[in-house]
Amino acid sequence: QVQLVESGGGLVQAGDSLRLSCAASGLTFSRYTMAWFRQAPGKDREFVARISWIGGRTNYADSVKGRFTISRNNAANTVWLQMNSLKPDDTAVYYCAAAQDYLPGVYSNWGQGTQVTVSS
Repeated sequence: QVQLVESGGGLVQAGDSLRLSCAASGLTFSRYTMAWFRQAPGKDREFVARISWIGGRTNYADSVKGRFTISRNNAANTVWLQMNSLKPDDTAVYYCAAAQDYLPGVYSNWGQGTQVTVSS
């Protein structure tokens, strides 16, 4: 059974940093593209960042480019999201997601989410 467990969320002030972690189990982690999504109150879930299963290629939403960094350690089955220069608009529940190598873009596994709140 695939499990994705996020941690690291919290309440911070604008300009602060946070590092989210996602620990994965029950899957061959190195064969999965990993991604972070977020959902703010009253809004749809949106893509934040992803890192490919091979080559470690990364992509970011324009709204976080230059401020957030996604990284992974396949030996530790963990993916991180380093968030710098946080803004109140970054307030959301952040979700970790996994897509199998042969189904790129199809995120079939999700974590329970971790709340990030940025005060102004």
